[in-house]
Amino acid sequence: MLSSDCHQETIFSFSDKAPLPPEDRRRDPRHLTILRVGALISEGGRELCLIRNISAGGVMAHVYARRTTGERVAIELKSNHRIPGFVVWVSGSNVGIQFDEPVDVAGMLSNQSMLENGWRPRLPRIEVDRLATLRCGADLYGVNTRDISQGGVKIETDQSLEMGAAVVLTLDRFRPIHGVVRWCSEGLAGIAFNQLIPFQELMEWLKPDGAA
Repeated sequence: MLSSDCHQETIFSFSDKAPLPPEDRRRDPRHLTILRVGALISEGGRELCLIRNISAGGVMAHVYARRTTGERVAIELKSNHRIPGFVVWVSGSNVGIQFDEPVDVAGMLSNQSMLENGWRPRLPRIEVDRLATLRCGADLYGVNTRDISQGGVKIETDQSLEMGAAVVLTLDRFRPIHGVVRWCSEGLAGIAFNQLIPFQELMEWLKPDGAA
């Protein structure tokens, strides 16, 4: 049943490569929100699938029929819009699909027709790999951002951060953002922003360097 899987989230990335297979360890449930439903079309017909990860270059999807490496398929993320590609890896019920041509992830997230079809998550989470500084009281730390949404960010840090601590995150080419540490474990920490970042402002910052 699809509903049994609808407590995980779809991750977005600007990478031009298909997502890699999932890690063996289970995701921390603090990061789980909702999984987007799409359709996978092949010579055998059409089936619903769960989109776990989407990048400019492809998707990782949970499928319900056997797939083989090299198989030609298409992913449908909204009505009458198919993205052709081929299966590049299979791991259990998860498959990686490389698109024939990169897609515009920023445009996909901000496209009104996507919103009307219910595809956009409430707070889409986007993979990033950018350095930042984190101020916590009088201390200033260098951190690396792992993913970001309008409401928060996951960072990689060598410091042990206290839950509930007020912090200020300063990203390259972006204004300082005030927030609160929600969790910290195994070199990673989650920060909830005090105010949501406006969607278009976040999209402009996320555009690859040199993009129009």
